[in-house]
Amino acid sequence: MAAAFLAMNEVFGPVFTVSRAEAATPGAADQRAAALSGQFIFDVQTHFVRDDFKHEPLLGLAKYAKQHWNPALVGENSLARFKFENYVKEVFVDSDTKVALLSGAPFDDPTWDLLSNDQIAAARVAIDRIAGSRRLLAHAVFTPKKGRWMEEVDRAIAQLKPDSWKGYTVGDPLSPSKLGTYWRLDDEKLVYPFYEKIVKAGITTVCIHKGLLPADHEKSWAGVWEYNTVWDLGKAAKDWPQINFVIYHAALRMFLEPPDAVLAEFEQTGRVKWATDLAEIPARFGVSNVYGEIGTAFATCAVANPRFAAALMGTLIRGLGADHVVWGTDSVWYGSPQWQIEAMRRLEIPEDMRRGHGFTPLGPADSLVKTAIFGLNSARLYGLQVRAALGEITNDKIAAIRAEYVANGGMRSNTRYGYVHKATA
Repeated sequence: MAAAFLAMNEVFGPVFTVSRAEAATPGAADQRAAALSGQFIFDVQTHFVRDDFKHEPLLGLAKYAKQHWNPALVGENSLARFKFENYVKEVFVDSDTKVALLSGAPFDDPTWDLLSNDQIAAARVAIDRIAGSRRLLAHAVFTPKKGRWMEEVDRAIAQLKPDSWKGYTVGDPLSPSKLGTYWRLDDEKLVYPFYEKIVKAGITTVCIHKGLLPADHEKSWAGVWEYNTVWDLGKAAKDWPQINFVIYHAALRMFLEPPDAVLAEFEQTGRVKWATDLAEIPARFGVSNVYGEIGTAFATCAVANPRFAAALMGTLIRGLGADHVVWGTDSVWYGSPQWQIEAMRRLEIPEDMRRGHGFTPLGPADSLVKTAIFGLNSARLYGLQVRAALGEITNDKIAAIRAEYVANGGMRSNTRYGYVHKATA
């Protein structure tokens, strides 16, 4: 992969730490990768779909990218790519991920639900039992305004014991909800009783999908799009200091489009639409319980326009603090997370951007900043003792499977069901 990062530096400037010698020396990149393979990486946003999931339009995540950004991409056209067996392989065998959090999503049409809360919890039991260690954590999805949703919260607390909660204030992430299932984090009548309940239960990390809307959202999502911004976050965070609010995708507005125009806007204004709003919440509201998860926000620009990836990371770290930005990849929608891991390990904020915007360096692959983002911040949120966890993980069944896989010639796919987008002039 070193040659690929070197090539991207030729296009985007010196945003990746890589030398010509590394790219030209056989085995140099492999040696570097091996030295970093033990790094603690906790991916707090991963997905797979249930075995009977039938909606092939989900493959549009791959097909759109192939059509618009990388015609040479050879992608899979089968939903098997998004199911359990491949999930385990690509997250735990083909990448350096040590611990993952399995998530879900609600839809107006329940046949689109990726996994039920019970299936998420069952997957946690299955993988941890196979591994003999704590490898998988579980969300429970909560759905204000849908049916007897608080009864499901009670059931989840009593029976499933989720590690944290996942909510979608926009209601349905695929299209404007026709059922009106969008809601606000600061709705005192609707949602504050939920907060009371989870504080009492001691499950106080709430992960919220924000951002990821099309450029024409004001028209195509009229009356709904505001619910995917952070307009409701500050008051809720201030009213509920006992709760950690983790905003997924860093609330980045951009979705399924080249990052060039968004970078140009940043270069002119110094702002990243909706992500800057998120980063300003702690200072505006005097709170310290707001986190940014990077998910698809990082995935869509890490190799498509890494200069924008640097701008995004600089913005989040400057506002939230390096101790409040967490690693997530939205895998396996975009293939193995390893390509995102490698991009983050090598990413650096260019000097001109640091000077112009007051950003601080990200540092080398194992810097304090990257180590915190990759795993330490989420370990703190979820009560994981990193040294003890690594001791168990490096000696568990999944580690043995991975070692055997590599010894028998297995190679990481580093697959991204996406693109490498060349910047326009």
